[in-house]
Amino acid sequence: MHFSYLVEEETLLRHFLQRQLYSKKTLSAIKRNGALLVNGQKVTVRYQLSIGDKLEVYLPKETYSSYLIPHVQPLNILYEDDYFIIVSKPNNQNCAPSREHPHASLIEQVIGYLQQRGSQVVPHIVTRLDRHTLGIVIFAKHGFIHHLMSYAQMQKWYYVICYGHIFNDFTISAPIARADNSIIRREVRTDGKPAVTKLELINRSQAYSLCRAQLITGRTHQLRVHFAYIGHPIVGDDLYEGKHHNYKSQLLRCVEVQFIHPITKKEIVIKDKYQSIETIFNMV
Repeated sequence: MHFSYLVEEETLLRHFLQRQLYSKKTLSAIKRNGALLVNGQKVTVRYQLSIGDKLEVYLPKETYSSYLIPHVQPLNILYEDDYFIIVSKPNNQNCAPSREHPHASLIEQVIGYLQQRGSQVVPHIVTRLDRHTLGIVIFAKHGFIHHLMSYAQMQKWYYVICYGHIFNDFTISAPIARADNSIIRREVRTDGKPAVTKLELINRSQAYSLCRAQLITGRTHQLRVHFAYIGHPIVGDDLYEGKHHNYKSQLLRCVEVQFIHPITKKEIVIKDKYQSIETIFNMV
């Protein structure tokens, strides 16, 4: 992967790259296993650029960790270009390996897909979902693209089926911290990190509500914690008082993501097919 720039002002190459959001880590990697070319000649970050210079940045090739084992299984791809692959994650799958589930994770599935197409790209997880949450997951095709996404203003929406009746649209603003007696469970606590969720009521049945939730912040388990906090736990969420006799995982799906592409600068809008959760709502 490489990028070309036409220099429009006299400046030190290092300063130019910093303005393009290249991190110190990326620049060190380029020095070891990439290249910086000005008008076809190899240079270092100490080079003085002139107006009209053509700069080419060749990013270093990456290798994935040895604990990742490529897993060949059909992917539900929602979007792909030279910089991203965006997929819909099914239930009962980790985004990355864990002690309890060391193989067949989503990232290993993406690696398997890329290798089948002869690509040596190393995917990086930009957005994560819990094992039992469905929907959109974004992978960057290089560490530099992953780094650029840390500057992106991303908007995410979920469909949620919860217990009880939500009567109107409203916003939950309640800080979240790790529970003292658990390394997994989170809770609303005054000393926690700020967490904000916007809720929009979609439908109600006799015992449940279907909501569209927008994450304003992105705390661990935020939706699960917030819904339990307001007394409407997510159906099937055993960890947060949402146990259900038919559903052993939470009825929660990431259905839409929006962001500005860090390279093309175009708005990217990704929507998942979420009719299934509406169908479940009519059956629950």
